[in-house]
Amino acid sequence: MNNLKEEALTLLKSLIETPSISREEDRTAQVLSSYLTAKKITWERSGNNIWAKNKNFNPALPSVLLNSHHDTVKPNQGYTRDPFQAIIEDGKLYGLGSNDAGGCLVSLIATFIYFYEKKLPYNLILAATAEEEISGQNGIESVLPLLPSLELAIVGEPTLLQMAVAEKGLVVIDAVIKGKAGHAARNEGINAIYLALDDLVIIRDYEFQKSSNYLGKNKVTATIIQAGSQHNVVPDICTYTLDVRVTDAYTLEEILNELKQQVKAELTPRSLRLNSSRIDPTHKIIQLADKLGISQYGSPTLSDQALIPYPSVKIGPGDSARSHTPDEFIFVHEIYEGIDAYVNLLNHYSELNET
Repeated sequence: MNNLKEEALTLLKSLIETPSISREEDRTAQVLSSYLTAKKITWERSGNNIWAKNKNFNPALPSVLLNSHHDTVKPNQGYTRDPFQAIIEDGKLYGLGSNDAGGCLVSLIATFIYFYEKKLPYNLILAATAEEEISGQNGIESVLPLLPSLELAIVGEPTLLQMAVAEKGLVVIDAVIKGKAGHAARNEGINAIYLALDDLVIIRDYEFQKSSNYLGKNKVTATIIQAGSQHNVVPDICTYTLDVRVTDAYTLEEILNELKQQVKAELTPRSLRLNSSRIDPTHKIIQLADKLGISQYGSPTLSDQALIPYPSVKIGPGDSARSHTPDEFIFVHEIYEGIDAYVNLLNHYSELNET
C-alpha cells in the first residue's frame, strides 16, 4: 500500500506538470494510459477519456464506477507560483489541478490498482475523464454508453472525505423581452429595459415553491443583461441571462416552467443536461456511510454527477474551497488518507454485497 501511495504522489506531480485545460487533455490522457500500461492493466480510450475494468470482470456481477477528471480550468491571474510546476512545501503539493481533482483521481487510481486482481462480489471500473470543468459532451457523458449499467458511481471530488449524497444541478436560461422602438426625446415607444427591470425585480426576490431537505432552496441569479444600440433610441429588445441552481426537489423542466409563469420575457434554456442528483437513502452506500460514521451533506457545486444517470455519491480528499483559487494545493497527507478511505469504503462495500 505504501508503494501505491508514493506512486500516486509521483503520478499527480506528472499530471500537474502536463497542462490539461478542458478540451486539451490529450497529454494527460497519455500520462494516465502509460501509467496503467506500466502496471500491466488493460485500458481503453475514447477521445481524452481513459477507462479500465478489473482483471476478473464478470458481466453477471453488478458494477461500481470510480470516476474523476483530469482536465483543469485555466490558471487565474492571482497565481504567484508557476501553476504547472509541482512543488511540495510544508506538506502541501502545489500546482493547478492538485486539489481539483488530481488528488482524488490518483487516489482512485491507486484504489483501483489495489483491487485490480482481487475477486470481488462486484465489478470495479475506473474512468479518468475529460471536460468535467466545462460539463462538455466529450467527457463522462460520452463514456457511459460504452460501459455496463452501474449499481453505483463514486465520483472523486474534493469533499474533505465527507460524502455528498445530493448535488445541485444547473440550468442557464436566456431571456428575451420585447418592447417598441421610439425616439428618446419624445414620449413614444415601449422601453424593453424597463420591462426587463420589472422581470428582474421579481427574479431578485423570487422564492421557488419547493425546497430540498439536503440542498435547501433553489437559487436563481441574473448574471448578464444587454439592450440598446445608441443613446437616443428607446430599445425594443432587452436580453438577460439567468443562472439557476436546482435542487433535487425539481427537474430542470419544472424549474423552467415555474419561472415562465413569473416573468414577461421569453425564456430559452441553453441545456437541460445538468440535472440535480440525490441518491436513495436506502442504497447500500448510505447504509455503509452511516455505519462508518462518514458525514453526509448536499453539495452546492456541480460535478460529473449531473451527467451520471445511476446512483452516485461524491467523495474525495482535498477541500472544495481551494478549487479554482490562486496557488492551488492539496496536502500530501490528504492523498494518502484518501487512498485509505476509498479502500476501506470498498472493502466494507464488498462485505455488504456478500451478505
